[in-house]
Amino acid sequence: MRSAKTIRLSSLGLRVLLAYVVGALLSITLAVAAAVWMVEHDVLADLELRERVETLASKLKFDANGKPVELDVSGGELDWLYESLPHETAYRLLDAQGNVALVSKAGAAFWPSESSAPQLKRDTFSFEHNGVTLHGATATVEHEGRQWYMQFATSARLMKLIQHKFALPYMGIGIGIFSAVLIVAFGLCAYITLRFALKPLHGISEAAAAISPSSLHARLRTEVVPAEISPLVDSFNRALERLDQGYRVQKEFLGNAAHELKTPLALIRAQIELMEVDGSDKDSLLSDVEYMTRQVQQLLLLAEASEAHNYEFTTVRIEGVVEETVSYLQRMAEAANVYLTISTTADDVNWKADRGALFTLLKNLLENAIQHAPAKTTVEVIVQSDALVVRDWGPGLEAGQLPLLFERFWRAEHRRDLGAGLGLSICQEIALAHGWHLIAEKADPGLRFRLTIEAGKGSPTSNA
Repeated sequence: MRSAKTIRLSSLGLRVLLAYVVGALLSITLAVAAAVWMVEHDVLADLELRERVETLASKLKFDANGKPVELDVSGGELDWLYESLPHETAYRLLDAQGNVALVSKAGAAFWPSESSAPQLKRDTFSFEHNGVTLHGATATVEHEGRQWYMQFATSARLMKLIQHKFALPYMGIGIGIFSAVLIVAFGLCAYITLRFALKPLHGISEAAAAISPSSLHARLRTEVVPAEISPLVDSFNRALERLDQGYRVQKEFLGNAAHELKTPLALIRAQIELMEVDGSDKDSLLSDVEYMTRQVQQLLLLAEASEAHNYEFTTVRIEGVVEETVSYLQRMAEAANVYLTISTTADDVNWKADRGALFTLLKNLLENAIQHAPAKTTVEVIVQSDALVVRDWGPGLEAGQLPLLFERFWRAEHRRDLGAGLGLSICQEIALAHGWHLIAEKADPGLRFRLTIEAGKGSPTSNA
């Protein structure tokens, strides 16, 4: 049997959930790697430069002649930089010939000379000013058929200060919060999704576990399972069909064979009784025929007990069936010098059962107890609201032999008859057909058979 740890590791739901978590962690890792790469290669800086120069270009004001007169930088989030930090950041507007039309407080000296000026095209550029590296960007502006070029530049040290002292820490905090939320939300959604997706499989598993030899006709429903699992369920149903067919053929053969043997045995018995032979030989032959007849009769009972349609369920007073069975076996008990007693812990106990089948079950249990009980001992039947107990004070069995009691044709020692070893198998078939549980327990001394009924599978009622 596999350990619980192995079962958990092989769980489909756990594997899919782990795949979701690994996917989330991989996504976070890639996002962090991409952010680090963008910072190291100044991708964010270039994007910021392009965005800033486009913003400045949108704030240009022109006079009636289409000439730029001013740049409205009031009210912007970073527009104060141009006045407060003229050595770190600046802007200017050029015409198509490269002439300066507007310039910030930093003045023309902030920008490179005309020989080394950046080309008038939409792009980013870099230059040196007073030993400080500056990065800039250019944006084109169209107004009344004329083209203008807005340029914005800022120092590398200011950009580094903003990125490393402000942007990166907050970016790290943001990524951390996003990662935690992603894993929790992703994991919760995956768990809920898997719970609902795998719920039909749990129902199918319970339905499969409930199938027994007495309910081989049952089939698992395929419409409630995922499409990927349906072929497996269909294969299981086909296997059940083959098993059901084989089981029915076996039971039909058993019943037919036993039925066909009854008539020849009756004829053989009649012929032996008419034979003129010595008395001891005749008695020996009749004993053999009696033994075979008993086996055939038990085979027929076993075949009938295995078929659910042979039962007719009604409300049965349990104490009445017990008294009838004890009375029926009184002569057998007296012959074995064994006493039969009845004790009750509840009055008017009623079960939903087939009365004839219940009588056969009790008769077989009591016969088995009488055959194993020593002389001058007692076999007791105890009636409870939800159980029937048959107890003897015989030699009992070893613990390893208890599971063999209900196997067909198995016979224990210390018995006084020549039975076929089918009586307890018949009892078990009857119990299964009713949804009851029949078990054997060591009583020290003796053996105890306990027939229990579950709520809803026989509707036990009593007035204690």
